[in-house]
Amino acid sequence: MLASGFEQDLVRALVVRPHEISPKYFYDAQGSRLFDQICELPEYYPTRTELAILADNAADIAQQIGPRAEIVEFGAGSLRKIRLLLDALEAPARYLPIDISGEHLEGAAADLRRACPALDVRPVVADYTQRFTLPPPVAGSGARVGFFPGSTIGNFTPEQALQFLQRAAQMLRGGALLLGADLIKDPAVLHAAYNDAQGVTAAFNLNLLARANRELGSDFVLEQFAHSAFYNAPLQRIEMHLVSRQRQRVALAGEAFELAEGESLHTENSHKFTIESLRELAGRAGFRAGPVWTDAQNLFSVHWLHAPS
Repeated sequence: MLASGFEQDLVRALVVRPHEISPKYFYDAQGSRLFDQICELPEYYPTRTELAILADNAADIAQQIGPRAEIVEFGAGSLRKIRLLLDALEAPARYLPIDISGEHLEGAAADLRRACPALDVRPVVADYTQRFTLPPPVAGSGARVGFFPGSTIGNFTPEQALQFLQRAAQMLRGGALLLGADLIKDPAVLHAAYNDAQGVTAAFNLNLLARANRELGSDFVLEQFAHSAFYNAPLQRIEMHLVSRQRQRVALAGEAFELAEGESLHTENSHKFTIESLRELAGRAGFRAGPVWTDAQNLFSVHWLHAPS
């Protein structure tokens, strides 16, 4: 039986030091539900701030998008943010939400179809961090516009972010990308956002190990790991880790892996940007910078990026 990509990557993460795994494995059905809860937390400013930016500027954004557009959302999740735009758009031709969590995506797409029965919703279950193929455009449709909210671009390494944007630029040729990016700010605000008082972010982080136990038959003892999130100022990023509370051995894929006390599995980065640094990155990928919208406190930014023709 072939090992899953999750199993292969987790084995590799436990072999190589320092231990590190892609945050895409957070998002099974339970992880997606926990992330939806994180977005409602008082400390977690990115979601409500981006929602407010989209709501306040929906008419302006819709004018940029134009009529009969095809909207492609990368990492669609619960589809909450796109609803603010769909209401403002002129006769969108089709909506293509892309997500790695098929179960969560299908449920969210069904809800959207009920709310917007006239909209053609076609979910695409795919890992958007890799190459994949979109269905051909609908006949008579307008521009193909990508939507990548939530500052998910910050979860990539700088090299991965550039590669994603380069692929998106080719996929969206003749259209554009609407991109959300979190901005550099007071580290205390960042620390609170990723270390909430209710412990939901900790549960989200630990769910990666619970998922491994459920899907891969590993024997991680969740109580023996601590959630750790902190701002790495020189690298301008939040880092999330799962720290081993004691010396322990973990079984996975027929092998045993030793973890020392204090050793960590690095599960996520969340890079923060200035408006200028994001626009420069997009330009290197082939996009041409357009309007940018922010909130009054400059916590978050939403960028209109023209794709090459």
